[in-house]
Amino acid sequence: MKFEGRIALVTGASRGIGKATALKLASEGANVAVHYMNSSDKAAAVCEQIRALGRNAIPIQADIAERAAVNRMVTQVTEELGTIELLVNNAGDVGAVAFAALTPAHWDRIVAVNLTGPFNVLWAVKPGMIAQRFGRIVNVASIAALAVRPTQMPYAAAKAGVISLTKSCCGPLAPHNIRVNSVAPGAIATDMLGEVTPEFAEQLRATTPLGRLGEPEEMANVIAFLLSEESSYMTGATVIASGGRILIP
Repeated sequence: MKFEGRIALVTGASRGIGKATALKLASEGANVAVHYMNSSDKAAAVCEQIRALGRNAIPIQADIAERAAVNRMVTQVTEELGTIELLVNNAGDVGAVAFAALTPAHWDRIVAVNLTGPFNVLWAVKPGMIAQRFGRIVNVASIAALAVRPTQMPYAAAKAGVISLTKSCCGPLAPHNIRVNSVAPGAIATDMLGEVTPEFAEQLRATTPLGRLGEPEEMANVIAFLLSEESSYMTGATVIASGGRILIP
C-alpha cells in the first residue's frame, strides 16, 4: 500500500473532496485525522468508515483561521496518532457574493479561511515534518485562482495565494525531504455545489468541455498521486483537474 502506517491530516474532511481524500488515503494504509469545522456527526461517520477499513481515525474540530486552534489541533493529532506526515489542506469556503455587495468583513473571513488557514496548518505541521525529514503536503486551490469569477473575488484571490504559497514553500522545505504541491479543481459534484441554483449547476456542467461535473473521488485520486512516491520528482507544482474548464475565460 502507498501510505502504509503513515499519519495523515485532511482538513475539511467531513464531506466532498476532503471526505473522499480521507477515505482514499485510508484505503492505501494511512491513519487519518478527520478535521471539521461544524459537522461533527459527518466527521464521526467518516472516521467510522476509515476504521472499517482497518485504519485508525480521529475526528478533530478547529477553525483553521484561528492560529491557536490550529496549533492545538496539530498537538492533539500528534499525541493521539503520531507525527503528521501527510497533509491535505482542503478546508475552504467559496462565500460567493456580487462585487457590489462585497464588504471588507466578508473579504477578511473568506481570505482568512482559504489562505491564512492553509498557512496556519502548514506552519503548524512543518516542525514535525522537518524533525523526521519527511513530509508530503497538498494544498487544494481552485481554477477560480486562474480565471475571473465575478462573484468569487475574495475566494479567487485567496486561492491564487494558495498556489503562490505552494511555490514559495517548496524550495525551503525541499532539503528536509518535504514536497509541497497543489491541485486546482474545477466544478466538482460536492455538497458545496448544492448551495447554488440548479440552473447554475447545469450551466457549469454544460460549459465543461468533458460534459460533466467532476467527482470528489477523482480529485482524491489526484491528491493521493501528489502525496505518493509516484510523484517523487514533483514539488511546487499545481495540477489542474477541471474537465477542461480552465479553457473558459
